[in-house]
Amino acid sequence: MAGKRSTRVGGQIFKEISILLVEKIRDPRVRDVTLTGVDLSRDLKSAKVYFSVIGDENAVGGARAGLESAKGVLKKEIGRRLPLRYVPELFFAHDRSLERGMRMEHLLEELKKDDGLFE
Repeated sequence: MAGKRSTRVGGQIFKEISILLVEKIRDPRVRDVTLTGVDLSRDLKSAKVYFSVIGDENAVGGARAGLESAKGVLKKEIGRRLPLRYVPELFFAHDRSLERGMRMEHLLEELKKDDGLFE
């Protein structure tokens, strides 16, 4: 379980990376990336950054590669913008919750059409 400080700092890192992806990172692979969360370790030395992107596995792989290539710039800017003793190591993970939600919605629509449910 994360502590209050790691939750607060994780929120700040989330905000800064979101801003940096729009304002500073020009890589077209991260253009359609949406950040969904940041989990920061208790010691504040590692951050798992969750992202979502619409598209197939190629889009996800491209987005992950773009984020990995921007990691150095992101860490440098986080260090410049936030008063932290150590800038956490960034790890990127694809968040599939949006895709799962869309799939669930599609299945419910199919049920509604097929069985006349939800009328």
